[in-house]
Amino acid sequence: MPLPAPPPRRTLDAIDRAEVAAVFAAIPPTQRERLLELRQLILDTAAETAGVGLIEEALRWGQPSYLTTASGSGTAVRLGVPTGADDRVALYVNCQTTLVGTYRQMYPDRFTFEGNRAIVFHVDDAIPHNALGHCVAMALCYHLDRKRARA
Repeated sequence: MPLPAPPPRRTLDAIDRAEVAAVFAAIPPTQRERLLELRQLILDTAAETAGVGLIEEALRWGQPSYLTTASGSGTAVRLGVPTGADDRVALYVNCQTTLVGTYRQMYPDRFTFEGNRAIVFHVDDAIPHNALGHCVAMALCYHLDRKRARA
């Protein structure tokens, strides 16, 4: 039986903004690979989620950030390395939202959380794409969902 094909190698080539590519390039390779995997999950989720529209990739607080600038549907999702962690990466959301609290309720044993702002992964952990994609979609639709709830 042939071995399965390795996952596609993620590169910095597809990043349009030089300043964002530079931040990724400065991250150690193992963490960079995981962050690029998370980046792709964010972009794929945005493309598949109704109401999100185009995503703007920019730097916020020195971190690669994914913004729903065109639609205003959600809050920013940022990627980074937790302070002092050479073996972890994180997906951040605005700490003023209720998102991480909701993630904790929905996925109490699936993720490791940092306060009310991040889901943290060890670089060797498998990323649960379906569950994390659901969390990302919730962030990218945060404002849209709140407007619907008020209506």
